[in-house]
Amino acid sequence: MTQISCCALVTRFADLRVAESAGLLARHLASRGLITLALEDQSEALAGLPLTFVSEATLVSQAQLFIAIGGDGTLLYAAGLVAGLGTPLLGINRGRLGFLTDVMPEQMLSSVDAALDGQCVIDERPLLSAEYFGLNGQQAKGLALNDIVMQKTQSGHLIDFETWINGRFVNSHGGDGLVVATATGSTAYALACGGPIVEPELDVIVIAPICPHTLSDRPIVVSGRSILEVRILERPDASAEIACDGRPLATLSPGDRLIVRPASEKILLLHPIGYDYYRLLRSKLNWGRRNFDAASS
Repeated sequence: MTQISCCALVTRFADLRVAESAGLLARHLASRGLITLALEDQSEALAGLPLTFVSEATLVSQAQLFIAIGGDGTLLYAAGLVAGLGTPLLGINRGRLGFLTDVMPEQMLSSVDAALDGQCVIDERPLLSAEYFGLNGQQAKGLALNDIVMQKTQSGHLIDFETWINGRFVNSHGGDGLVVATATGSTAYALACGGPIVEPELDVIVIAPICPHTLSDRPIVVSGRSILEVRILERPDASAEIACDGRPLATLSPGDRLIVRPASEKILLLHPIGYDYYRLLRSKLNWGRRNFDAASS
């Protein structure tokens, strides 16, 4: 990594815990002589800190290191800003689970110092690209580090849709929608849909139906080089929202198409030395722990 003189501090919520960590980090970076940028819409929540508040475009163009403080949603937002730019991203966990924001608050300053000094693990993660093609010529495109989700717009109604992989018909589905996840996103929405936990180094895509109407409609894992097409079938008022890492992309209706493929862009995540994915899983999912209190009651 090159010598870093300008960092971006990304937070999304006016949470007291986040503000406390942001203040501590901003003052620490200032003591090291670094310029720290933050988004203009955070100027009120972070007022009085040694930060320079700028537009999103300036933040992206000038920062050499992005530091996200919050939950995985905050890191996914930051990932959307730096996708394909090669700007490294470090996540400080002030959320709930934190599969992506793996640095705990008590390790924040030492981990940031290590990142600034080049003493960290660089983890390149692939992205998925979603392309929407409307029947009337509309188009939209988005990127996702975790997942691309197609979900029904009307509560209490099923949607019928078809999936195709590399031009070959796969299945007809009925249910609430579909999650298409990277290996990184296998521990997010896809996991809640019964999908597997996938080691991030594997070049695969997880395709998981959301509340399928047929019990035999199960999640599948395909090559990370696959191209998936989704089409909604004709049904009264059938439509579905498409979201990339939670960001709305378009509304899919009969006659429209959703194409999901591997993106050329990558994300560079930073981890502390000694980062262990399986230790992270044990911590977040409480593996190997027994509830002795419940067993003895």
